[in-house]
Amino acid sequence: MRLSPAPALDPSLAGSLVLLHLAVVVGGLVLLSSASASASASASASASASASGLESVRCRLQGTPPPPVFSQDGDFVIGGVFSIHYYMNTLDHSYTSMPEPLQCTGRMDSRELRFSRAMVFAVEEINNSSDLLPSVTLGYQVHDSCSSVPMAVKVAFQLANGLDPMFDTGEQCSGSATVTAIVGESASTPTISMLRIIGPFGIPQVSHFSTCACLSDKKQYPTFFRTIPSDQFQAAALAHLIRHFGWTWIGAVRSDSDYGNNGMAAFLQAAQEEGICVEYSEAFSRTNPPSRVQRVADVIRSSTARVVVAFVSSGDMRSLLEEMDRLPSPPRQWIGSETWVTDPDMLRFSLCAGAIGFGIQRSVIPGFRDFLLDLSPQKVSNSPLLTEFWEGAFGCVGVEEKVCDGSEDIQQLQTPYTDTSQLRVTNMVYKAVYAIAHAIHSIVCEERENSSVNCDKNLNVKPTQVLERLRRVNFSRNGYQVSFDANGDPVATYELVNWQIRESGKMEFVTVGRYDASMPPDQRLNIEREITWVKNSTQVPVSVCSESCPPGTRKAVQKGKPVCCYDCIPCSEGEISNNTDSSDCLICPEEYWPNAERNRCILKPVEFLSFHEVLGIILTACSVGGACLAIATAAVFYRHRTSAIVRANNSELSFLLLFSLAMCFLCSLTFIGRPSEWSCMLRHTAFGITSVLCISCVLGKTIVVLMAFRATLPASNVMKWFGPPQQRLTVVSFTFVQALICTLWLVLSPPFPIKNLTTYKEKIIVECDVGSAIGFWAVLGYIGLLSLLCFVLAFLARKLPDNFNEAKFITFSMLIFCAVWITFIPAYVSSPGKFTVAVEIFAIITSSFGLFFLLFVPKCFIILFRPEKNTKKHLMEKTSNDIRY
Repeated sequence: MRLSPAPALDPSLAGSLVLLHLAVVVGGLVLLSSASASASASASASASASASGLESVRCRLQGTPPPPVFSQDGDFVIGGVFSIHYYMNTLDHSYTSMPEPLQCTGRMDSRELRFSRAMVFAVEEINNSSDLLPSVTLGYQVHDSCSSVPMAVKVAFQLANGLDPMFDTGEQCSGSATVTAIVGESASTPTISMLRIIGPFGIPQVSHFSTCACLSDKKQYPTFFRTIPSDQFQAAALAHLIRHFGWTWIGAVRSDSDYGNNGMAAFLQAAQEEGICVEYSEAFSRTNPPSRVQRVADVIRSSTARVVVAFVSSGDMRSLLEEMDRLPSPPRQWIGSETWVTDPDMLRFSLCAGAIGFGIQRSVIPGFRDFLLDLSPQKVSNSPLLTEFWEGAFGCVGVEEKVCDGSEDIQQLQTPYTDTSQLRVTNMVYKAVYAIAHAIHSIVCEERENSSVNCDKNLNVKPTQVLERLRRVNFSRNGYQVSFDANGDPVATYELVNWQIRESGKMEFVTVGRYDASMPPDQRLNIEREITWVKNSTQVPVSVCSESCPPGTRKAVQKGKPVCCYDCIPCSEGEISNNTDSSDCLICPEEYWPNAERNRCILKPVEFLSFHEVLGIILTACSVGGACLAIATAAVFYRHRTSAIVRANNSELSFLLLFSLAMCFLCSLTFIGRPSEWSCMLRHTAFGITSVLCISCVLGKTIVVLMAFRATLPASNVMKWFGPPQQRLTVVSFTFVQALICTLWLVLSPPFPIKNLTTYKEKIIVECDVGSAIGFWAVLGYIGLLSLLCFVLAFLARKLPDNFNEAKFITFSMLIFCAVWITFIPAYVSSPGKFTVAVEIFAIITSSFGLFFLLFVPKCFIILFRPEKNTKKHLMEKTSNDIRY
């Protein structure tokens, strides 16, 4: 069967494209020529064919194409491409002679050999199956791409064109069969190169290990499928894993290829979304000069990030670790992509002990180990590749003393080829072959009424048909589901693999968790076993640029550095942060304040002048003591009410003055305690009225003294105008005015309790708001006016006989009263919080004591301790002497 181009592409154009690519990229693999004519005749034939669009051109392969490493004829042939060798020989083109054919060199990757053998095993298993493609034989052509793009391109041409030395480029071509589908390649970059060639022909390619997210773009790669998840899922899984363990400061290295660059780009985007910072991101390839790999190793050694994410192919990672092994390096926690983190050949690097990464689910393929070990001497000798493997595995290459004779026991061989305990990617090859077989089965086979299956192996199956059926494949094999989404990707599920050192000292892969991208974000990662970290520790390593900011602080990014490098700044006054690594501090509600650690808002302490605090107790004692003295004095005066000194000092006004003083002392108690509506209204009005009553009494006594002195003059009749009724009316009138002011104040805008949140930020002052400032200052102003009037009158009467009146004492008492209340104003305005109330109480008590001591203590002293002076005769004698003087 000869390949026909895809319907969307003109046949002659498609053939020309293939041959043109072949000539340019591979360097002259296919030569456009006639089988029997000269170069000029060939050119004429080509021009004629292009003009007609129907004629075919006879082509001859230039050079001998390398044969497949494994092959088998069949009704339908599947191609396979694997990176079995690490390098391809480098050719110097002289352009004067035929170039040597491309050849693979270097060490063999025995794991990739196992992948290729898995394809052979799957094909043979299908051929022996009675359910899948019965009576149909599948063939295969397995090629080695040498882990290089040029060889992968060459293999793609071979799989597309066949191996016939002569063939036609027309639609109806004859010759050996070409493939209906391709399994491979193992790396993303060679896969992309192959797709550029086979894609226009509609040949489906199912990769087992090409994970580049770019391959999910169906506009560029419509014929691509894969049985391994895309790196888009792995990148998100790695970012999730790193964030799960609290690593915010990491290093990153990648292969300088489509796999590494695209995978790292997807990871860095996911890491940024997770709040992870990258100290460095280095790209390299094993084909780079050694100095380049050494520079990457030096960056890792000198970095401060203890966690290194490596999105690197196995070959590139091997080069890097060999360089890292060359010089001592600080321990690093390696996070690996599935390409190398599950590669058994990498376990020899002890510096990666404790490495973790996501790998494909481990699986079991029944009968596969027996197939791998079934290598008879005849099978080995018939295959140059198996011969090379055999000699390399048993160490009989280039050793004269030791020659492989077929007696070697492969059962005792310990290599990645024979290790079937970690079948991960191998199962992807197995599933890829079965996916293609199921697609072919759906084309050539049909079920009959008796449940038997009839397959037509002579049916001409085009690759485009297989491509269409692959999109709808959905089956289960060995308990593993196989299907593809719209992008040709499978469901993304991973195992979390940890490199652990066993008691025997051997390093092994241990599955410690799982990741399922189909689950909700918070349920995707599941850690099932204890992880062994770097240095064989069970404690999770720390990798941060800056230590976590504790609650009570916020992060401030350091200038010129990533957001993960920051200083911890304490929250400002009134702000808290109750989480670790807070970016901002939160302002506490109005009635709350941060605690000492600034990690919690607590209710502000409420402050007011309390009866239980020292200052409150002292003021209460003074207030009650003053009231008691006033009452005791009233009792003394009442007891000696008939004595000369009591009668001479207007006993009625004296008793009223003592009563008002007692009320002044007691009204100060309303200023102590938590303010309430009634206490706020009572404290100012009670003080205002009792103070005016007190001063009115003093004013009345002063007027009486003045009037009495004038009454002693000849022909004076003034006392009849200021007798007891007029004195009472004076006191009542002055007090009534104050009562009226207080009443208007309480009715229009009374005082009320408030919470003062502005004086102190850290506490609440409960105080009384005066309501109306006019009312408040009117009360105080009226008191001040009466005090000033009383002081003036007393000052005028200061030289009157002191045995007859008390003008001097009134003058001094009013002087003290006015001085106290004048100094009260600035002290009241400037005192904060509860001290404002204390200042007001102090002013009330001080002024009251001033009046009490100057007006009543001297009289009480005479009454109690100098009774001989408490006579009318003594008073009259003293007065007469003073008058004569």
